[in-house]
Parts: sequence; C-alpha cells; structure tokens
Amino acid sequence: MQILMSRMRAAMERYDMVQPGDRIAVGVSGGKDSLALLKGLAELRRFYPAPYELVALTADPGFFNKQTDYSAIGELCDAWGIEYVIRRTELYKVIFETREESNPCSLCARMRRGILHDMAKAAGCNKLALGHHQDDAAETFMMNLLSCGTVGSFRPVTYLSRKDITVIRPMIFATEKEVASAARREHLPVVKSPCPMDKTSERQKVKDLLRDLEKDYPNLRGKITGAMQRGGISGW
Repeated sequence: MQILMSRMRAAMERYDMVQPGDRIAVGVSGGKDSLALLKGLAELRRFYPAPYELVALTADPGFFNKQTDYSAIGELCDAWGIEYVIRRTELYKVIFETREESNPCSLCARMRRGILHDMAKAAGCNKLALGHHQDDAAETFMMNLLSCGTVGSFRPVTYLSRKDITVIRPMIFATEKEVASAARREHLPVVKSPCPMDKTSERQKVKDLLRDLEKDYPNLRGKITGAMQRGGISGW
C-alpha cells in the first residue's frame, strides 16, 4: 500500500489535485481500482498537508435487474469513518433491455459518470476522485488512436463547468499491477462485476494488444504516458 500511496501523493502534488477544505467524493464501483483508491485517500488523510474530507459513492447498475450487495464496502467505510452513499439505478435495464445497445460500454460509462456527478453535488462535494491508473491512461490513448484517429487520453484534472465539480485521478502514476497488489495485500472486499460485457469490451481488446506488444517493447504503457507528459497531451 505504501508504494501506491507514494504514487498517489506524487500525482496529487504534481497536478495540484487537492486543496485545503476539499470535500472529495470517491466513485466506488466495487472493483479493485476504486477500493484501492478509497483506501489510499483514507490513509493519506492522516498526513497530507491539505486537509480534506471523503464521501464514498456507488451507482449500482442493477445488473440483471438485481441489487448488488455492497454491505462489505459499507462496513469498511464505517470502520474508516467515511460516509457511504449508494444509488440504485436501472442502467442495465435501460442499456441492455430497453435500448438493446450494440456497443453498450461507452453509453454505460457516460451514464454512470453523469449519475456520479449528480451524486457528488448532492453530497456537497466539490471534487470527484476516480480510480483510473496508468494502464487505463495508456489504453485510452490507444483506443482513441486506433478507433477515432485522435491523439489524447483523459486528463489528470478536469473541471466540469456545467456541474461545477472537478474530477481528479490520483492513481495515474500507478500501474494496474501495483493497484492490484495493494488491493490484495489489504484484503479489500472486491465485488465481482456481473456485467455481461466483462472481459469482452473494446478496452479489453486494447489491453490484450498492449500486453502482446510489451513482449517486444517492455513498459510500453509507461512509455505512452511518459510521452503524454513530455508532449503536454491532455493536460499531462
């Protein structure tokens, strides 16, 4: 966990992600990334020079029209002194049954982000922290290049003027391997996603592609994010 926290602190300081008095909402899907982010931010509260508050938010997609059990995460938040808010949604019904989307992942991501933005504002937060890491940034860069012919990825810090909320990504300097290791060592209660698109999405294809390319070009994902920093691409 110390390695992950050091990566997070470096990103937070480099991009001035946190100011004193911030009330930060943490988007918690139940996966290893969001839980590791929540744990890291909970621990950093003890000594980070800019004091901040945390609220954990979960938008339950309602996969197969059933409520997901997040009770273990609720118990964790109670132990850490973090307010936990769950909003039950009908994302699954809308995307997979009503609209029968052929490419559901993009729409689902947009709708979930919109719900989290609204939840963060309702909880009185001025920041929303998301659990994207270095691998996610490199994969997004490649997806934009291969599918759209554009050069870019998500930004470390993004101000959303329509919502008056700032999105931050404190784990962008950490690899997925480091995040997974922290989640495993801390015995975080990962909630297995029942999403029917799990492991079959376009992102998974790019993830597999990068993994294959790294057999010949080691640390390619790190090189991609390094290039974005040196080029000042997408606010990096």
